[in-house]
Amino acid sequence: MAQTPSNMLPLGTKAPDFLLSASNFNTNFNFEECKGNKGTLVMFICNHCPFVVHVIEEIVMIANDYRVQGIGIVAISSNDIINYPQDAPDKMADFALENKIEFPYLYDETQEVAKAYDAACTPDFYLFDSQDKLVYRGQMDDSRPGNNISISGSDLRNAIDAVLYNRKIVEPQKPSIGCNIKWR
Repeated sequence: MAQTPSNMLPLGTKAPDFLLSASNFNTNFNFEECKGNKGTLVMFICNHCPFVVHVIEEIVMIANDYRVQGIGIVAISSNDIINYPQDAPDKMADFALENKIEFPYLYDETQEVAKAYDAACTPDFYLFDSQDKLVYRGQMDDSRPGNNISISGSDLRNAIDAVLYNRKIVEPQKPSIGCNIKWR
């Protein structure tokens, strides 16, 4: 399985806006509707990537733990569904239901949103503060399929806690590693 790292969008970047269809809500969402009053986590995921499948349970736990604390949560799939039909919106809705995803899971048909975020892999995580400025991008934790490191979500959880409690985010930020986004 190929391992693609995050591109590491510059810290301080303003969150790119979007208007995308939610596979699991039957409506469209923009960034403003997804954001939280204390910060926003934007994730690029997909249904079939073994790296996403490996951590999806922790992703859902993180979302459930932090949405109630004022962090907006949104996931986006930007994969080419012609060559990867398992990532099509109807399959995204099934994936959301199976994994109890209660936050918007959006489909980026044109791939313009992934390009705006400079997303490279799945999963790829972007945490914005209450001013919509990027404060963290990178990995959830050191666990990968087959490396025998337990999934903890520690890097991402520590970053979210820092946003919530106005603390400095620990450096260096490590890039996420996953499947490359399937570009057209």
